[in-house]
Amino acid sequence: MRVLSGIQPTGRFHWGNYFGAIRQYIDLQQEHDGYYFIANLHALTTIRDSAQLQQLTRDAAIDLLALGLDPEKATLFIQSDVPEVSQLTWILMTGTPMGLLERCHAYKEKKARGVPADAGLFTYPVLMSADILAYDANWVPVGQDQVQHIEVCRDLATSFNHHFGEAFVLPEARVLDEAAKVPGTDGEKMSKSYDNIIGLFEDEKASRKKIMRIQTDSRPMEDPKDPETDHLFQLFRLMADGPAIEEMAALYRQGGFGYGHVKKAVAEVADAYFADARARRAEFENRPSTVDDILNAGAARARETAAAVLDRVESACGIKAPA
Repeated sequence: MRVLSGIQPTGRFHWGNYFGAIRQYIDLQQEHDGYYFIANLHALTTIRDSAQLQQLTRDAAIDLLALGLDPEKATLFIQSDVPEVSQLTWILMTGTPMGLLERCHAYKEKKARGVPADAGLFTYPVLMSADILAYDANWVPVGQDQVQHIEVCRDLATSFNHHFGEAFVLPEARVLDEAAKVPGTDGEKMSKSYDNIIGLFEDEKASRKKIMRIQTDSRPMEDPKDPETDHLFQLFRLMADGPAIEEMAALYRQGGFGYGHVKKAVAEVADAYFADARARRAEFENRPSTVDDILNAGAARARETAAAVLDRVESACGIKAPA
């Protein structure tokens, strides 16, 4: 099966990105043909600083490699390095009903909040569809909030196939593990939008400071507590091993501890969990040519696949004469 997913470089990756998505990308590469890209074209809807976008794109590539994405097992590339996707986007746009895009939640939510919605945001689902269809993807790992966009992709592909013949593979959404939703420093879902994140590769002292400031309830130390409803325990469980998790859960149930103890435990287990990734990241950062080689090779593989799909599509709809 071919698996495809993209991640926007709109900020440095945080714990929510890793446990909610990236870790599952890495698991999927073991048994499937993975195509993973850094969605810098999508990021243009929010980032207006060219130097910032270039740096965040570069950081995203290094971070993914450091976290375990293996270029020998998966294809890693930058979205804009495959111009065939932009060409395919226009072909899909000519058959996209306006009403379909007006119903998409990302556009509706921005509009409802009074945020200026440009044509890029409005047509975001079409570019996302081209991202998927250009590589004959079978599975697309997404959060529940992105399932609608996969449905749009299937609608556009089905419509094209109906009019011009079977040119597109119909992808399926693979919904990411909802249990992997990571609480932020305020207890809400970790998100850059909420300013409650803990960065994967930020300075360890800064990370510890954020952990020690995580909001907790005011129950007395002696009271027993339910670990399943506590966001500090949820963070600890993501990174600790089985015996440590059981020990911490027992401590919660018996009571007689302060949350400061748990915060220190979260900081320590996080340092250990990401230590190897930190070391790998330093190595990649010191070998920029290696990163360039990986991205160039990934783009070449991605372009070869996308070019074949585009040729098939252009032939089907009459832009190009069939071979």
